[in-house]
Amino acid sequence: MFESFDATMLARMQFAFTVSFHIIFPAFSIGLASYLAVLEALWLWKKDDVYLELFNFWKTIFAVTFGMGVVSGIVMSYQFGTNWSVFADKAGPIIGPLMGYEVLTAFFLEAGFLGVMLFGLNRVGPKLHFFATAMVAIGTLISATWILSANSWMQTPTGFAMNEAGQFMPVDWWAIVFNPSFPFRLVHMVLAAYLTTAFVVGACGAWHLLRKTAPRRARTMFSMAMWMAAIVAPIQIFAGDQHGLNTLEHQPAKVMGMEGHFESHPDGAPLVLFGIPNTAEKRIDYAIEVPKLGSLILKHDLDAPLAGLDTIPDELHPPVAVIFWSFRVMVGIGLAMLGIGLWSLWCRYRGTLDSDPWLHRAAVLMGPAGFVAVLAGWVTTEVGRQPYTVYGHLMTANSVAPIEAPAVSASLLAFIIVYFFVFGAGTFYILRLMARLPRDTMPELDEGPIRAAGVAHGPASAKSHGEHHEL
Repeated sequence: MFESFDATMLARMQFAFTVSFHIIFPAFSIGLASYLAVLEALWLWKKDDVYLELFNFWKTIFAVTFGMGVVSGIVMSYQFGTNWSVFADKAGPIIGPLMGYEVLTAFFLEAGFLGVMLFGLNRVGPKLHFFATAMVAIGTLISATWILSANSWMQTPTGFAMNEAGQFMPVDWWAIVFNPSFPFRLVHMVLAAYLTTAFVVGACGAWHLLRKTAPRRARTMFSMAMWMAAIVAPIQIFAGDQHGLNTLEHQPAKVMGMEGHFESHPDGAPLVLFGIPNTAEKRIDYAIEVPKLGSLILKHDLDAPLAGLDTIPDELHPPVAVIFWSFRVMVGIGLAMLGIGLWSLWCRYRGTLDSDPWLHRAAVLMGPAGFVAVLAGWVTTEVGRQPYTVYGHLMTANSVAPIEAPAVSASLLAFIIVYFFVFGAGTFYILRLMARLPRDTMPELDEGPIRAAGVAHGPASAKSHGEHHEL
């Protein structure tokens, strides 16, 4: 099955496979933890039990998601020793402490308060319980901070010196942690996590609105999700633009590949909307493009020159075909999210947010869109960094462990089988939980009059009513 791949490519495929499964769970749990904190805060503020009911509903889903994220993350760390031992040896003096800080701060904080959040409401009281929920939410954000700092350092390495053994030695930890791309990546990823969660919550609410189960709870979660989509989607597009400008400054080859610019454009580069990258001929076949719009987006000047891949040696080109399409998938989904957000604002203005079935169907279809966008974004980021693991300093081919291809292929096949079985079952269970939103405890007023069983208006009742009225 993997006979045509060498050990390096197989090791890359294995890490890509495991990190793809892993990233969808933190992306969901980061946003869901903050959503739980907001729900509990609203419950404490408004004294409306619908927020507590939604908190308990999503709390169970968060617990399952958090557990699968932890398990899938442990597997990745072992690969640093099995498949990437040379990288671990050379970059370990910097990557190791950053990963350790994540455990000592974020993971301990989450682990310390998670049990209180899940089981302690009736034991510690509402206010202390809300504090625990907030600590779990903060812990997920701290975890994202350290992981994004480590990954960003691999993209834009600073604050280090090379020793005699060829290892990256820390010189300035502030420069390492707050490397040039870190703020942009952190903001972009956290907003992506919030949007991912918003569209999952929105899809769940829309599903139950379409099925008319628990309409009050479904309306509440759907409204909250659509507010998040309408507000955060345009912010995310702006953050992505700033991230792209930062990438152009520090990793120009990646942007050249994303944009499909095989050739330099001295008088303004076009924006290639679609096409088929032809890496052999170094061109985009059947290109649909807008003249000079690429320069306007990347340089804010229609006539600004943009260098192409023809200015870089062929061996340093990223895999253009992969990142060209992954980037467009990410951007396309982002624009679709913006469209749903604007649509929801229009329906909210017209008073049809809870009753527009087409909006609800679109929201259900967009439920998994955030996960696809996150995966597409990470593919663009990581594949676009090639052929380096530490950009500009350590080649991927020089980072892999001295391991034979059959050994890597065997473990990769085992991962594929186990992951699809275990995490497929976990995902199915989460979907089942989402489908079982308990019905509202009280009937909806707009569904008809509320009457006590066995009591009907009759002459005697009317007479009694009149007598009481006279009194």
